[in-house]
Order: sequence, then C-alpha cells, then structure tokens
Amino acid sequence: MANHFCMVDVALICVDTIRFFGNISVLLRWYPLMLAYCLAKREFGDVWSQQKWGKPMRAWQRMLSGRRLNLLDPSALDVEIEDIAHGLSRVARWNGQTSGDYAFTVAQHSVLVVEILQRLRPAAPRPWLLAALLHDGAEYVIGDLISPFKAAVGLDYGALEASLQKAIHIRVGLPPNMPKSAKTFIKRADKASAYLEATQLAGFAVPEAKRFFGRFKSIDDILITPLPANDAKARFMERFADLADSMPETRCLPPGGRPVK
Repeated sequence: MANHFCMVDVALICVDTIRFFGNISVLLRWYPLMLAYCLAKREFGDVWSQQKWGKPMRAWQRMLSGRRLNLLDPSALDVEIEDIAHGLSRVARWNGQTSGDYAFTVAQHSVLVVEILQRLRPAAPRPWLLAALLHDGAEYVIGDLISPFKAAVGLDYGALEASLQKAIHIRVGLPPNMPKSAKTFIKRADKASAYLEATQLAGFAVPEAKRFFGRFKSIDDILITPLPANDAKARFMERFADLADSMPETRCLPPGGRPVK
C-alpha cells in the first residue's frame, strides 16, 4: 500500500508542478529524480523501515531467565517454561475488565481450558492437554488482545503469534502444528472457558454469552475465582509438570533448553 501511495504522490506533484509553472519543462527536469526516489523506496522500503539512524532496530526481548527471545524469528532454544508461566500470570484476560480482587490471568485461563477439555473429551491424549495448556503461550511475549482487536490488527499479528507458538511447541516436544482434530477440541474448550469467564467475571448476560461463545454442557458447576499472579503461576507450573512428565521429549529438555545427551 505504501508503494502505491508513493506513486500517487509523485503523480500529484507532477500535476501541481505543471499548474504552478505553466509548462512541463520543470517537470521534465525533476521527474527522473522523483521516479528514482519512488523506485528506491519500493525496493528498499522494508529495509529502511527496520532501521533507525542506520542501526538495526532491536527485535528481541530479554526474559527473567536471561534468555533473549527474537520476536521476529523465535528459536525453541530461547523458550523457557518458567518465562511463559511468569508472563502469562501477569497478563489479564478481557483487558482487565473483570470482577474480583485480582485480574483473571491468561495463566489461570490456560489451566481452566485443560480442565474443560478433559470434560469435553475424557480420553484426550496427553499431548492434546499440553497443547491446550499452551494454546495462548505466545501471549507471554505479545500480550492478550481481545478477539475484535486481533481481527483489526490483521495478518501480521497472526503470523507473529503463530511463529511463537511453533517455537513453544518444539521446545516442549509437541508438533509445530497440532492435528486438526486436536485444534478443534482445544478451540471448543477455549470458547467454553470464555463463556464461563464472560458470565461469571466480565458482566455478560447468559443469552449474550451463548450468542458469542456457544452453548456448553457439563461445565455449569465450574466456578471461577481470580487468583493472585504468583498463585496462578504456581498452578500453571504444576499442571505443566503433570502433563510433561508423561512426554519423554519434554522430560529430556531441562531448563536451559538443550537436550540431555
């Protein structure tokens, strides 16, 4: 889009030049320079946008573990589960617009999604449950955007989120892309959790929540109480330890990210 705008700008400048000077001699003198500028911007615009005063812009974030995670090209070796748990326990769902003494965090939401998935699919494989626990894992870096805002941001946000999720999956021994059947059940559990959060914490009426998130059976007895951040982090870590213990690929990746030989 920026390149098209650039060409439009040049065209408007050409028109204004002719109108101001009354002839095209000035235009012919300056047009090659304007055209060269446009071509250079189209060719190197992405490079220029990534630099500031000639220096590459920082694209990594330092974690409390000491890891430096490249946000644009994340590596599984720089992903630590404690960083994820810490970050998610401090990210509020619903932009913080929930009742209670504490924010309802993504960490607590993730644990709830696992519980709901086990009810919806009692025989769900352990990798599915682990993927459910980590389904919002990327938000430990990029935060939790509500669905309407995600749609407004567009594909760039989705691509960034997907690349982070793949790195997280590889780190814990999951496939980079889960099977469609797993994604379907995890998504349903995620919506069921959103329904409970909406009606119990976010002020939605039941009919309104059903319209947005759907209808669900066997979850009405689940009551949500937002937890302090450290408690939410602890529950997330406990659930992860329980699920990861049954996966050899995860057990062989200790803190530090490098497989044990």
